[in-house]
Amino acid sequence: MDIIKKIELENMRMDLPAFRSGDNVKVHVRIVEGEKERIQIFQGNVIRIQRGTTGGSFTVRKVSDGVGVERIFPLHSPFIDHIEVVTEGRVRRSRLYYLRNLKGKAARIKPRGHR
Repeated sequence: MDIIKKIELENMRMDLPAFRSGDNVKVHVRIVEGEKERIQIFQGNVIRIQRGTTGGSFTVRKVSDGVGVERIFPLHSPFIDHIEVVTEGRVRRSRLYYLRNLKGKAARIKPRGHR
């Protein structure tokens, strides 16, 4: 194994749960403010996952006070404390960018397991 792959394997996180596009997740993010450290929860739908070794990322979208907010998280970031899968969504595609144009009930994602 070459040196680069060995370094990437050391920096990868193996404690992340399996989640897909359309799932509703809670991302617990470590925030450093001065000397204090706290955990902030960002809950929303996963609209995109880019797999890969250390360069992987995923995008989470939520609507806060009527404004859509998207946040891109590096998959193996040390600032992510942990990720909780709240609900699993049933979607037909991997990139859910069409949710940006939908509002209200139209932007809902059906739970997996129901027809």
